[in-house]
Formats: sequence, structure tokens, C-alpha cells
Amino acid sequence: MFNTVSVIGLGYIGLPTAAVIASRGIKVIGVDVNQHAVDTINQGKIHIVEPGLEALVHEVVHTGKLRATTQVEPTDAFLIAVPTPFKGDHEPDLAYVESATRAIATVLKKGDLVILESTSPVGSTEQMAQWLSQARPDLTFPHQTGELADINLAYCPERVLPGKVIHELVENDRVVGGMTPQCAARAAALYKAFVKGDCIISNARTAEMCKLTENSFRDVNIAFANELSLICDELKINVWALISLANRHPRVNILQPGPGVGGHCIAVDPWFIVDKSPKTARLIRTAREVNDHKPQHVIDKVKAAAAKFKNPKIACLGLSFKADIDDLRESPSLEIVEQLKKLNLGKLYVAEPHISQLPASLKAENVEFAIAEDAVAHASIVLLLVNHQKFSGIDLGMLSNKFVIDTRGMWGGVS
Repeated sequence: MFNTVSVIGLGYIGLPTAAVIASRGIKVIGVDVNQHAVDTINQGKIHIVEPGLEALVHEVVHTGKLRATTQVEPTDAFLIAVPTPFKGDHEPDLAYVESATRAIATVLKKGDLVILESTSPVGSTEQMAQWLSQARPDLTFPHQTGELADINLAYCPERVLPGKVIHELVENDRVVGGMTPQCAARAAALYKAFVKGDCIISNARTAEMCKLTENSFRDVNIAFANELSLICDELKINVWALISLANRHPRVNILQPGPGVGGHCIAVDPWFIVDKSPKTARLIRTAREVNDHKPQHVIDKVKAAAAKFKNPKIACLGLSFKADIDDLRESPSLEIVEQLKKLNLGKLYVAEPHISQLPASLKAENVEFAIAEDAVAHASIVLLLVNHQKFSGIDLGMLSNKFVIDTRGMWGGVS
């Protein structure tokens, strides 16, 4: 039985997870280093955009089931949901995981459960056990005493879609990988308190690899679509029409190309596999390279278009990594606009309806934050980067006599 649970990291995964657990009557202490986020949550509000989340947070905060703080406190279970970016040549950076782990170590007691949810390279749960045992030699851990350990450790990756997080946290199946069978069983018991989907028991290494595999599979399929779009561009073929025709085959389902791949998962996770098996993960590496190259292809198309105008004005529609969310993490759209700013090809009118102000990286004299219709009206070149629903309402008549680069196929597609 878990009377209190800590969620370390109150971002796009941690905060919804904390709120959902709290809604099941379990007391949750959310921990984050961001004081603004903590203060906002304690007011019953949210610092991110996710449908349905604010009402849920308001409810559980005001019933006393969720409280946020910057300091780790003793609880029965700890869920770590902090970022795992990469560094250098796409090497995994576990600094946030290590920091969270060492903070937890100070308050651990016999019988506690620690679960890592952050997307991590294979072996991270075992590494976490090493950090904990170094910090707390008075306790035993699974790598030391197996099922007799004082502390249970497990890995359980999230697999939710931004914009549908609340629903998918509850409905989706979860892979629960323990360092021992008992660790997995205890972790599954916690998830079953709020998950309607199946909780499938596995070991920690397999669960870690499962998350990386899911996103690498998607990355490889997107890379096929993106490479196809590059080929079609060379051969003067409309890739959107081509894919529509090919997908009429009963066993073909080609995904849609775009300006690249973004988000903290698909754009990052495959590199964790490559880092562990650099000589073997050849297809996965190539897919990453194809998708990482796509933003440059878009930039080259804008440069070629800008050369046709004396004083080009460029409307850049969308900055988030996917439609109808505010998340800019690893966004190829943001990367493209940042590069266009540096190239100073002309005045940029940037429209992103899901944020209230431009990120600091785009603050410049040649960049103006605008609503989509105004951006298009001012522009000689219209660059569609994100297929936000709000952009679908743009009068197509406004695009006449403008050079249109449609990376999403919203208007017929120019890849």
C-alpha cells in the first residue's frame, strides 16, 4: 500500500502523472527545481499546456492530495520524471537523473520503491542503484541482495501523446521492468492504482530498451517518408499525392513527411541505442541522420526562394515540434526559424498560436511575432512548418502570388 508518492520533475510527464495519481486519493508530493512551476502548481494552476490538466490540478491541489515543493521529502514511493537530453556527439546525459537520485537518497527508508520513468539508455536503472548504494551504505539494494533488498527499484517508461496525456496515462498499457521480480511486482501495484491498461511485467533492461525501440521504430518510418520527399523533390513529383497512391496498397502505410523530427522522444531516443551499440545500430543511425538533415533541406528551399525577391519577407507558420501543442523541445521548426534569423535573408513574421511570446533565441530586429493571417498578408514567402488546426482556417486566396513552401502537406504540399 502506498500512502504517499513523490514525483520528481513536474514537466510534461511528471505533472500529469502526479495529478492523475492524486486523483485516485493517494497523497502526492511533486518536486521540481523550478520555483515558478512549484508556486504555480500550488495555486492550482499549470505552467504547461495540456488539455484537461489544469482542471485536474486545480481539483487535487484544493483537496490537499497534491502539493509541490523544491525539496525532496520522505514518501513511500518515488517516481523520477526528469529530462534526459544528450550532450557532445549525441551521448546520453544522465545528469538530471543522477541529481534526482542523489536527492532521493537523503530521505530513503527501508521498504521504499524508486521508479525511473525518464527515457534512458539501457543500464540506467542499474546505474541508479549504484548511485543510491554509494549515498546510502546503511541500506541494501537489488544489485546487492536481490529480493532481500531494503529498497525496490524499477523502470517504467511513459508512452503518451502530447495533447492526450491525461487519457493515455490511464488507458495505455505499461511495461514495468524491475531489477528483481519483486521490484517489478511492487511497481506494477502502484501503477494499477491509476492505470486501466495492462501492466506487463518485465526486467529493467528490457523495459528501458522497449521505450527506445518504440521511438526508433517510428523514427525509421518517418525517415523513409522524409527521404522519399527529398527524392520526389529532385524528380519533380508531389510526394503527398505519391504517398496517397502508394498507401492504397493493402499492406503499405507510409507516414507523412515533414520538416524534421522533434520532441524529447523520437528525436533523442534512437541515439541512446546508437550510443550503446555504435557498430551494430546502422539503420537506426541512418534514420536519425536523414531526419536530422531535413531542416537543412527546408532552409535551402527558403534561401532559393528568397533569392527571387529584392526584399523578401518570410512568414514562418509554427514553432512547436508537432501540431496543436506548445512544446518546442527538439523542434525542427524552431531550428529552421533560428537558422533563418541568423542568415538574415529578410524580415521574418513568426506565427505560433500556442505560445504567448517568442523564445529568447528568436528575439531580433528582423523577427516579428504575429498572428498567422497577418504573417501571411505581409509575406512574399510563406513557410508552413507545423500543421496546427488554426492554420487550416487560413483563406487559401491569401496564398496567391506568394511563394509557398508547405512542409506538412496542409495545402497540397511542397516538400
